[in-house]
Amino acid sequence: MALPEAAREILSDLPEHRRATFELRLERWWPDLHDAVTTLFPDPDAVAAALVAVAAQGFVDRPDDLHQLDDRRLLQPDWFQQPDMFGYACYVDRYGETLKGMADRLDHLTDLGVTYLHLMPLLNPRPGDSDGGYAVMDYRSVRPDLGTNDDLRDLATTLRGKGISLVVDLVLNHVAREHDWAAKACAGDATYREYFHIYPDRATPDAFETTLPEVFPDFAPGNFTFDDELGEWVWTTFNEWQWDLNWTNPAVLLEFADIVIHLANLGVEVLRLDAIAFLWKRLGTNCQNQPEVHAITQALRATARIASPATLFKAEAIVGPRDLLPYLGLGRHTGKVSDIAYHNSLMVHVWSMLASGSADLARHALGSLPPTPPSGTWVTYVRCHDDIGWAIDDGDAAGKGITGEGHRHFLADWYSGEFEGSWSEGLVFQHNRETGDRRISGTAAALTGLGPSRKDPDGAFARIFLAHAIVAAWGGIPVVWSGDEIGSPGDALWSSEPGHSDDNRWVHRPRVTDADRAGRFDEGSDAQRVFDGIARIAAVRKGLPMLHAEAPVEVLGDVDDGVLAIARRHPSGNFVGLFNVTGEHRPFSAGRLGELGLTEPREVLSQHELVFSDGSLWIPPYAAWWIV
Repeated sequence: MALPEAAREILSDLPEHRRATFELRLERWWPDLHDAVTTLFPDPDAVAAALVAVAAQGFVDRPDDLHQLDDRRLLQPDWFQQPDMFGYACYVDRYGETLKGMADRLDHLTDLGVTYLHLMPLLNPRPGDSDGGYAVMDYRSVRPDLGTNDDLRDLATTLRGKGISLVVDLVLNHVAREHDWAAKACAGDATYREYFHIYPDRATPDAFETTLPEVFPDFAPGNFTFDDELGEWVWTTFNEWQWDLNWTNPAVLLEFADIVIHLANLGVEVLRLDAIAFLWKRLGTNCQNQPEVHAITQALRATARIASPATLFKAEAIVGPRDLLPYLGLGRHTGKVSDIAYHNSLMVHVWSMLASGSADLARHALGSLPPTPPSGTWVTYVRCHDDIGWAIDDGDAAGKGITGEGHRHFLADWYSGEFEGSWSEGLVFQHNRETGDRRISGTAAALTGLGPSRKDPDGAFARIFLAHAIVAAWGGIPVVWSGDEIGSPGDALWSSEPGHSDDNRWVHRPRVTDADRAGRFDEGSDAQRVFDGIARIAAVRKGLPMLHAEAPVEVLGDVDDGVLAIARRHPSGNFVGLFNVTGEHRPFSAGRLGELGLTEPREVLSQHELVFSDGSLWIPPYAAWWIV
């Protein structure tokens, strides 16, 4: 591939070795770039050349220490698949108040074993309600109350020195109504009107609405908004002040390629691509998971690889299990799209197993998923910042003789505390009266029995440890949501903060103060017991090479209904995870361990002595055993 003229001019003042590096990367990633834009646009040569120019400028502007990071990552391309990866996610203001405050409060995270830190939306949002920061007004500046771009760069540098990779959100589907692009569209600028989906009347919106679901039926019904200033209808999937972008316009792709590299040059190592499933609109569909989404991601990733190959993409695709794997790359996109994706199905089935006391449905659903591509991996988690939607596949449920609808209703009843015998104290979020769908808000502690009423504290500690042990054994990057590491029951005053009263997800987004962090040193406290348990999981995981993401997860069949059993096979040795999701002792055949290559088995997570009785291991209630 010959260097496009615009890029050649941009690179002209660089030393020869730097130009040679850029040209080698272009040679490597040009086919991915050109193939992607050919799928999307009628003039792919021009778009690809423009993207190379964006990459060239970013490469020239990239600081020397980040060029060195690029070299280090290219020498170890599986760095993020290593078993020492362990994550934490939080809001800056709710953990450290400011970016500088975050840097002063990292001991808590390093003691936990964190090597991957996801800071929730911190780019400058619209004033007032901003959907938790996901209505971005300016992608090139930090929220003023958190600090500046220099503060973000300094924090990234500090984190890198401690072996922690910085993760930041990049919202791709929409911008705030107050964003400069939207303001120019409202002013009648024809160029920027083409950045959005704008319609003079309801004809086209009504045609789309026949197949579109509602994301927030309670407070943002419908998918289109009549804008008074425009006098026209705008596509607004999430809120009336979040305008969906028109990704059929190559100018939008070029804007975001430049934004990606800008953030990478501040030291951001992983970009969480928010709402990625919604990018491409197609009449007659639900406008999610369209194939063009993966071509867009491939184009952005190839551009970033040329300029800043240390940068990874994480797909925020909270979709059904059958739609999930393409975000890590299948077919022509294998190894060319996002490097990491959320394993939402695992999270849902962990909670399903704990409520039902049965691993049968999870075994069927999770065992039928194909393995991840060799170059990609999961982010696994017990909880995140969002509500839990009960994404139980109807086909999976039918395969086990139950109905998906019925099981979803049971889970909503259980975790809202409405089901007799439930230990959970979750809150119902976005009850859809037509479908009966109810999502649930609540911290891990509140959902396991350690909520405000402390319905079952002893059982809760076991369930919290069990849930985190499952997601940490699964492969990829396990991530702990802020507050869950100290057993927070949630924010009792969540509704009193401005803009939060209609959104009970803030109950599980508690502030973690210096006093809260200090609580983990109080022997016997909830915070100490939970923190030390999760830190133990991270520490043991770090020393088990068979938990490298390249070792596929095998869900074992023919196992007691109350036990989830998995195997990981790796050249360094094999691993078996046994997880009792019930409150009773459950058996596991001792002979299976030998069949799985464990002739001298030992349990390493809690260092539990393995005692065999009548050919079986009897696993204690809610026990999590890692056997090697």
